[in-house]
Amino acid sequence: MRVMAEEQAEVKGRDAYEKSFPEGSSKSRDRMSAALALAVLGVVYGDIGTSPIYALQQCFIGDHPLPVSQGNVLGILSLVFWTLVMVISIKYMVYVLCNDNKGEGGIFALLALLRPNKGQSRWSRRMLILIGVVGAATLYGDSMITPAISVLSAVEGLHVATPSLSAFVDPITVLILLVLFAVQKFGSGKIGIAFGPVMVVWFFSLAVLGIHGILHAPVVLFALLPTYAVNFFLHNGVTGFLVLSAVFLVTTGGEALYADLGHFGRTPIRRVWYGFVLPALLLDYFGQGALLLAHPKAVKNPFFLLAPHWALVPLVLLATAATVIASQAAITGAFSLTRQAIQLNYLPQFQVLQTSAESSGQIYVPLVNWLLMVAAIGLVLAFHSSTNLASAYGVAVNMSMAITTLLVFHVHLERNGWKLRSALLFLIVFLAIDLSFLGSNMLKIPDGGWISLAIGAAMLVVMTSWRQGSRLLAEQMAENAEPFDQFVQRIRKQKVPRLAGTAVFLTGRLHQTPPALQQVVRHIGVLQERVILLTVLIEKVSRVNLEDRLEVDVLEDGFVRVVLHYGYMQGPNIPSDLQRLNEHGIQLDLASISYFIGQVDMLAGRKRSGMMVLRDRLFVWMARNTRDMTSSYHIPAGQVMSVGLQVGI
Repeated sequence: MRVMAEEQAEVKGRDAYEKSFPEGSSKSRDRMSAALALAVLGVVYGDIGTSPIYALQQCFIGDHPLPVSQGNVLGILSLVFWTLVMVISIKYMVYVLCNDNKGEGGIFALLALLRPNKGQSRWSRRMLILIGVVGAATLYGDSMITPAISVLSAVEGLHVATPSLSAFVDPITVLILLVLFAVQKFGSGKIGIAFGPVMVVWFFSLAVLGIHGILHAPVVLFALLPTYAVNFFLHNGVTGFLVLSAVFLVTTGGEALYADLGHFGRTPIRRVWYGFVLPALLLDYFGQGALLLAHPKAVKNPFFLLAPHWALVPLVLLATAATVIASQAAITGAFSLTRQAIQLNYLPQFQVLQTSAESSGQIYVPLVNWLLMVAAIGLVLAFHSSTNLASAYGVAVNMSMAITTLLVFHVHLERNGWKLRSALLFLIVFLAIDLSFLGSNMLKIPDGGWISLAIGAAMLVVMTSWRQGSRLLAEQMAENAEPFDQFVQRIRKQKVPRLAGTAVFLTGRLHQTPPALQQVVRHIGVLQERVILLTVLIEKVSRVNLEDRLEVDVLEDGFVRVVLHYGYMQGPNIPSDLQRLNEHGIQLDLASISYFIGQVDMLAGRKRSGMMVLRDRLFVWMARNTRDMTSSYHIPAGQVMSVGLQVGI
């Protein structure tokens, strides 16, 4: 594993669209708002926006089928309405979205906001953080299932429109998923703007179809009253509780919505939800309910049967496009989750590519993208239908939502100045809702729910092993590290011979001696007459001007400390920028410089570390295969020298 030469700064997620237009121009601001709304529709709301395709259907023909009666239909619709209001409109939009870590959302953002040992024992704080990591790990399982069930449920509309094409459902779904993941490299902003117009048509179609259905049975509007939800439980008992797992499907996308906060900002997300998405969803759900009251046999696929026969094929095509976009929220949420995990040192340094110079939150993570693609296609081929996949769906994201409630409670107390009474009220109300859904969803574990939990468990092992292994490695490195002033005094005392030439040692530690430098002096016993201690910093802006790039501090005994500052959209070019040291009176011959990079060789099981042997070996394997950041620094390969250091963990 390479000793990195940079200290990666956390990049602030912000709504940069507002900076792309002149403040004094109302027309420009209007265009900005419209473009941003389109992007939000195309990225954030695809997942929750396509839930009407399968959610209401699963309430009646899922694992615990219900008879289609007026009481059951109105009861389910009442549950759907109040679930969207309480979970999404109030919990997420009002309380959860107001908590961000430098613009980023998601469970890791909440973990970063928690103050260490704030009013809790060390053990309690560690348990709270572990619970948060569990919630983040389970989201990866949801990110794999969402594209599979979303696209598959739409393509299944071919069963209704053209039954003869039923055999092509799986191949078409796989092809669509291949294309979806292939375009991720273009960035969520461009994808969102491209997909946005499709989602406008989609939500408009939901609203029109819903109104058409409601006009045939306006009685469904009585379901807005919570008494119908209460009566539903009273009349159905245990079965009513079990059906909650299907009702929960209307919220899928809520956690990804929060994870996508860094891509667009909270204000656009809220405005689009209240002004467009929520009304369209409710109209469609109520329209499907009205159809079921008029034609109970439509329960086999109420979403597609709500449309006139002539509109079936266009609706299947539109639904397919919308579900492709639906997967976008989960995918971009996984990208954001991964970057935050890297920043908090829960995952190795994967390649994270910025896809926008204006918004630091818009990123692309190639490894995560292709792993999600393989998993989604595998799920489609294994389950073959959205009904089967629904059994695997919901458990992981429901668990994450409950954990989010718990973490937000603590953040409100520690960061937002809430009184204990108000914070407890938030916790009791929303955790009760989350646990009710979770209790019903847990019964789906034997039928497929175990898949997302198994994926989450695997990710939990990976993240905790990397975190603890990194800590143990840092402790070992700290034991061997030497303060720079002390190192200089030692080489003076030992009269270490100095050779002609320049050596560059890359380091992320400004006040300690680079391990590679210590090793060179210890084993070779000589040193170049000029030694540059080089640190690369990635700042929170897209670009750093050339005049602000270089920070130079000339030290004694031929040592020079250099810090190079780059924006997150700039690729470091070390030789080019070192040449500018000539302006500071330091003459360099770039062709003769030797670059020294530390390489740590870890030996698993050589030290009592507190980790199991298998986790020990897992960490060592990940560390040895971690991406070498210096490979993108444009350092000539023939001038690089790797200096090894063995460490037992």
